Amino acid sequence: MEYRRLGKTEEKVSVIGMGTWRIGVYSRPEERADQVRALKRGIELGINLIDTAELYAAGRSEEVVGEAVKGTREQVFIASKVSPEHLMYDDVLTACERSLKRLGTSYLDLYQVHWPNPSVPIQQTMKAMENLVAAGKVRHIGVSNFDVGLMEEARSSLSKVDVVSNQVEYSLRSRGAEEEILPYCERESLTLIAYSPLGRGNISRLGISLDALSRRNVTPAQAALSWVTRSQQVVAIPKAARVDHLEENAASASLRFTEAEYDQIASR
Repeated sequence: MEYRRLGKTEEKVSVIGMGTWRIGVYSRPEERADQVRALKRGIELGINLIDTAELYAAGRSEEVVGEAVKGTREQVFIASKVSPEHLMYDDVLTACERSLKRLGTSYLDLYQVHWPNPSVPIQQTMKAMENLVAAGKVRHIGVSNFDVGLMEEARSSLSKVDVVSNQVEYSLRSRGAEEEILPYCERESLTLIAYSPLGRGNISRLGISLDALSRRNVTPAQAALSWVTRSQQVVAIPKAARVDHLEENAASASLRFTEAEYDQIASR
């Protein structure tokens, strides 16, 4: 597994993480057990970044993650997110406490603002986030779905720590981050956490050139993940619901192509 520096910190996170959107959605106990098993397998494979949110499955995603990391908490880097309706100062503090309880941990490695809320001053949200860091309940602060202007506003609202990451959609199919967000992250040494790096699971719609894979024993999903993470400032969090998919995703971490091959992979 390859690990990359988180923002300007000394923290190292796996280049391939585990996304948990829709984990926590199940109709039978066996389905929940399968989800826990998949997350545990990811940890065994060296994946230490697990991303969740209070919004996912109404909090049950955090509960599943909490069950999966029992006994291995110090080996993993847990990132969660506060919902846009909870960005007032007191609401941020309360939301964090609830996430900690569901996860069964005393601290979050990364706490992110899930979506911006224009009705709440970002200064108020960041003040709460910074106080959570001071209290030892949060180690690092991140944002999600922020444009460059909002990222700068969030960073300028902090006095003792800095934002370390921005989580945005980024894949062969969704390349908007390349216009401003990725260049900004590369310039400022911030981490871009790519969600839906496999085009929301529809690999066939990513437009990968199969000719580019003919000389390599790799799958389209592995090529897509390698392409997304070709910048050192990017880590990806594909969904982690199945053991076989996790093993396939993890194997992409050490897979690297030439720039010409990356161009060919992205050709349509």
